[in-house]
Amino acid sequence: MTTLVYGLAVAGRSTAKFLAARGEALLLADDRVSSDNAEFAASLGAELVEGPEAAMACAKRIADFSQVAPSPGVPESHPIIASALRARIELVSEIELAYRAEQASGHPRPIVAITGTDGKTTTTLMAAAMLSASGRNAAAVGNTETPWVESLDDQHDVYAVECSSFRLHYTRDFRAEAATWLNLAPDHLDWHRNMDSYRGAKMRVWQSARASDVAVAPANDEAILGSARSTNARVVTFGINKADYRIEGQALVGPLGRIVDVGQLGRSLPHDLTNALAASAMVLESGLGTVEGVANALARYRHAPHRIQFVGEVDGVSYYNDSKATSPHAAQAALTSFEHIVLIAGGKNKGLELSTLASQPHRMRAVVAIGHSATLIENAFADVCPVTRADSMTDAVRAAQRLATVGDVVLLSPGCTSYDWYSNYGERGDDFTQCVHALTKENQI
Repeated sequence: MTTLVYGLAVAGRSTAKFLAARGEALLLADDRVSSDNAEFAASLGAELVEGPEAAMACAKRIADFSQVAPSPGVPESHPIIASALRARIELVSEIELAYRAEQASGHPRPIVAITGTDGKTTTTLMAAAMLSASGRNAAAVGNTETPWVESLDDQHDVYAVECSSFRLHYTRDFRAEAATWLNLAPDHLDWHRNMDSYRGAKMRVWQSARASDVAVAPANDEAILGSARSTNARVVTFGINKADYRIEGQALVGPLGRIVDVGQLGRSLPHDLTNALAASAMVLESGLGTVEGVANALARYRHAPHRIQFVGEVDGVSYYNDSKATSPHAAQAALTSFEHIVLIAGGKNKGLELSTLASQPHRMRAVVAIGHSATLIENAFADVCPVTRADSMTDAVRAAQRLATVGDVVLLSPGCTSYDWYSNYGERGDDFTQCVHALTKENQI
């Protein structure tokens, strides 16, 4: 039998290479035609079907497949998903394949897993840093820059797995010694059929939990807490206060006492603290790390780019790059962090209600609307503050400069994806940064 790998972006290619290395017969498919796809398929000795008719061609052969491995970019409404479901062919994600391979190895390595609408990558990187500082050879994998299947042959002894809803949706056996579900808000409704599908995918992070496992849940979210308590896992909570892992006396504390002072952290915005608490809970409650290791990692941790990243100051106005905020919920962390904001927002919407971006009207000095969703952004802020439209990032930054006054923050926190003007959020953030640096140079002349 043959495995169909559908979608040949980063995770799809990693999955195909992983399966080919283990002797699996493969059919590779993609909705787009690319010479790179042909070269990749040839390198694996695999058959390739590509182009607008790829799904139909694969559907005609669906009975030939033992399983279908869709890449994270293939939505659940895609025709190939419907074909596999009708034929009762198993759909399996990259992290499920990696987990099964680990279990079959005879020496599976422990796992901490992280899901949520926002904060997944930061919490995953924090957890990996804590494990490393505790003497482990840890790897941050999954929805990070490294698909899990790519690292299975490396000499790691523990994994921190970032679990997007796309990857969790097609899991059956996947489990972790400790797993956290950070938060939930509408997102990825261009991939999931509805909010129930999105919520159900997140719940899968605990679906196979054992009594020896730990479910780490936010103390202030009764729905997520209820989901955690319905599993076999032991439940531990995190939150700013009234939680097992909390802030007390200007320190992060847990059941064993003080972990680290807030003042020792590189940044301590409210979401930074809850992410740190969730990571601490997973690492300590699983027994995979030490308090000293957790404290040292948090004191040294520096946040990845494009997440409320300070870019520079021009004429008394501070500029921040929060390009990673690709949904309104993600943007809230930045919007509640500053008192007077000129916001640059817009891009390609994911089927979300953008009016929730205007939830902090008292903080808004003005808004610059960009990209495909510019009209929606204008409508969202029409009765809140002045709104102007820009047709490029250069124009957006210059418009924001004109609108801002001394003491304000110009904030790129788009609330939308970057796929109208850019290839990814990093490219968008880099463009913003370059535009701000251009202002800085002009100011020095």
